Amino acid sequence: MSVSAIGPDEKLQVAVVGAGMFGRNHLRVYRELERSGYPVELVAVVDPDKSARERAAADFGVRGFASIDEMSAEYRGIDAASVCVPTVQHAACARALMVAGVDLLIEKPLAPSLAEADEIVRLAEEHGRVVQVGHLERFNPAVRAVRALLNRPMFFEVHRLSVFTPRSLDVDVVLDLMIHDLDIVLKMVGEPVREVRAVGLPVLSKKVDIANVRLEFENGCVANFTASRVSTERVRKMRFFQPHQYLSLDFARQDLLLIDVTAVAGMAIEKLAALAAMAGGSGQHPSAGMSLSKVPVEAGEPLRLEIEAFLHAVRTRTQPVVTVEDGRAALALALEINASVAEHARRTGLSQR
Repeated sequence: MSVSAIGPDEKLQVAVVGAGMFGRNHLRVYRELERSGYPVELVAVVDPDKSARERAAADFGVRGFASIDEMSAEYRGIDAASVCVPTVQHAACARALMVAGVDLLIEKPLAPSLAEADEIVRLAEEHGRVVQVGHLERFNPAVRAVRALLNRPMFFEVHRLSVFTPRSLDVDVVLDLMIHDLDIVLKMVGEPVREVRAVGLPVLSKKVDIANVRLEFENGCVANFTASRVSTERVRKMRFFQPHQYLSLDFARQDLLLIDVTAVAGMAIEKLAALAAMAGGSGQHPSAGMSLSKVPVEAGEPLRLEIEAFLHAVRTRTQPVVTVEDGRAALALALEINASVAEHARRTGLSQR
C-alpha cells in the first residue's frame, strides 16, 4: 500500500497515546516544535486514566480522549502518533492506529513478545505505515558523532546504572535499560550474535533488576553489558576498542573521547589508561606516541532529535532511522538474554530462592 509524501509546508496533525512520564515528554516536544514554527500541530492525547488525561490535556492545551476509537471518531485526519503506553499494550494500540491510517513512533521495547512484534511489522507493511521505534540513545549526539569513527570495533564494555524508581516495572531491566545498548551495539557491529551468557537477579521488584551479559558475535567481537535499576548512582557509559583506537562515550554528558594508539598498539590497556591520565586530555603525549582528543559533539536533546527524525520520515515517506525491524532485532536479543538469565537461575538454584 503506497502513501504519498506530504508537502513541506503542510502541517502534520499528531497525537500522543499515553499520558504518563514518557507521554508527557513527547507532548512537550511536539508543542515546542509547533511553537518554534515547525509544520506540526499537536491535537490530542489519549489515556484511559481520567485524571492523567485531563491533566495532560490542560497542561498542553489539547483535547483528551479515553480511547483511540474515541479520538479517531473525532479526528479523522491525524497523521502521526507517539505510542507511550506500557509495553504490553503496544500491539493493540499500534493495530488500532495503523488501521486508522496513522504513522507511529513506538516507545521501546517494541513489544513484550516476538509474536506481537511480528504483528506490528506485518501491519506496518500491510497498511503502508511508517513505524519508528523509540530507541532514544540512537539520537544521543555522542552516538551520532561516533558513527564516522567506526572501524570494526572488537570489544565493548557497557554500563547503564540507575537508581530505583517505580517506573517501567512491567518489564525487567534488560527490556527497560539494557535494550538501549543492545540496539546500539547491534548496529555498530553489524554481525549476528554467536553466543549469549547472562546472569541476573530480582532485587526490589518481581522481575530481574540487575543483569550482566556477555555476547560474542560471529566476527569475534565481544561485548560485556551491565545494567542495574537498583544502583546508588546513575551511569550511562560505553567504552569500546577497535584496531589501534579506544573510544569512551558518556551518554549522560554527551561526551566522546578518542585515544589513538597507533604507535603503541601492543601496550597493555592498564598502561594506556595511565598514560591517558598523564596526558590530561591535552593531546599528544611526547613519549607514548598516543593522541588523546575529545571528539566534537553537537549538543542536542535526544528526544527532540528523535521526534524530528520521525516527522521527517512521515513527511517524506522514507525509512526511519530506527526501523521496526531494528526494534524487533533488539527485542529478540533481549528475550534471548532473558532466557539465558532464566537458565542460569535454574542451573544454580537461584530460581528456587
